[in-house]
Amino acid sequence: MTMQTDAIVIAKTAQRARTMGLASVLLLGAIGVVLLARWIDAHPQTPVIATAQEDLYVKPGTAKSLTLAFNGLAADWYWMRSLQYVGRKVLRYQDSNPGQLSLKDLSDLDLRILPPLLRLSTTLDPQFIAPYEFGAMILPTFNNEEAIALLTYGIEQNPKTWRLYQHLGYVYWQSGNYQKSADLYSAGGRLPGAPSWMSEMGARMTLEAGSREAARQMYQHLYQESSDEFVKQMLLRRMLQVDSFEQREIIRRALKEYSTRNGKCPTSWKDIAGTLLPHLRLEPNTGAPLDPAGTAYVLVKGGCEVDVDPRSQVPYR
Repeated sequence: MTMQTDAIVIAKTAQRARTMGLASVLLLGAIGVVLLARWIDAHPQTPVIATAQEDLYVKPGTAKSLTLAFNGLAADWYWMRSLQYVGRKVLRYQDSNPGQLSLKDLSDLDLRILPPLLRLSTTLDPQFIAPYEFGAMILPTFNNEEAIALLTYGIEQNPKTWRLYQHLGYVYWQSGNYQKSADLYSAGGRLPGAPSWMSEMGARMTLEAGSREAARQMYQHLYQESSDEFVKQMLLRRMLQVDSFEQREIIRRALKEYSTRNGKCPTSWKDIAGTLLPHLRLEPNTGAPLDPAGTAYVLVKGGCEVDVDPRSQVPYR
C-alpha cells in the first residue's frame, strides 16, 4: 500500500512539474514578445513604424535574436502588425479620396514598410505561410521585385510546399512573364500532395496565359486555397472584373451595331435592350445591363461607350 501511495504521490508531483514547466514556457514566450515590443518602443531612433519616415530599423536577425526560442510568437506579432498597417492605410485613403481604390496599383497607399514587415515575420518563422500569401497578393501592386524575393525565399525554406509555387507563379503571371509562371506551376504540380490543377495551370499558362479564362481560373484557385479574408475579397473582385470585361465587350458590340444602323449613338439603354437581353441581366425600369455585382452599367461619351459605375463592387480600374 505504501509503495502504491508513494507512486501516486510521485505521479502527481511529476504532473504538477510538467504543468508548471508548460506554464513557465508560455510565460517566458509571452515575456520574450513583450520585451521585444518594449525594446522597440524604448528606442525612439529605431521604431518599427516611424511616424514621419515610416522606416523599419529592426532587422530580421536582430529581432530573431531578441525573441530567442519564441520566434513563432514574434512572427505572429509582426504578421498582425502587417495587417494593421495595411488596414490603416486603406481606411486613411478611403477617408480622403472619393471613388474606388485601384486593385492593380496600391502605390497610392505608400506601403513602404510592408516588405520589411513581411520579411521579419517570415525570417522569424520561415514555415509561416500566411505572410507569403499576403505578400503575393499585395506586393506586386507596388513592388514586384519584393514580391518575387519574398516568395523565392519562401520556396527555399519550404521546397515541398506547393502553394508557394502557386503564389510565385501568380506573381510572375501578373508581371506578364507567362513562361516563368508556367514553369513554377508545373514544378509545384509535381510535388507530393499537389492538386492536379497545378499541372493543368502550367499547361494553360504555356498555351493561353493572357486569356481571360486563364485569369479566371487563376483567381478561382487562389480564392479557394486562401484562408485570409482580405485576400479572398481582393480575388473575388478580380473575378468580378474579368466577368465585367466580357460583358462590356457584348455591350460595345450592341452599341456599335446601333450606331452603324441609325447613324447615331443610343440615347438610353432601352434603345439596345432587346439586343442585350439574351446575354445580360437588365434593370427592369431603365433597361440598363447589370454588371456581375448587380450594379447598372453607365453610358458614357454621349451614349457611344459603356463603363462601370464607380459605386459598383466591380473594380473601376
